[in-house]
Amino acid sequence: MNPAYQVLPLIDNAYDQQFELEVAAATALVQYQLHHQYLSLIHTEVPAALQGQGVGSALVEKVLHQAAERHLTVVPLCPFVAHYLHQHPDWYRLVAPGYRPASAQ
Repeated sequence: MNPAYQVLPLIDNAYDQQFELEVAAATALVQYQLHHQYLSLIHTEVPAALQGQGVGSALVEKVLHQAAERHLTVVPLCPFVAHYLHQHPDWYRLVAPGYRPASAQ
């Protein structure tokens, strides 16, 4: 993760059911639904001005750290999150079994 993003706080906007990362006066977000111990990650959105700078990846990594701290099981419904997990398979330990590749079961 870019060190500039490490120090930025992850905001859990429970009212809008989204995690937010504010970067340079813009907000990247991951929409979610929380049901018991399952955290479904539905959609990731990064403003055009921030795309290609690693903001989306930093946001997903922060969300996964949050899920681990809260002992939540992740359901990656968002294609961006699924791609991030494919690139960082060590995080599959948090993912619900039906959403892991066969090699990570």
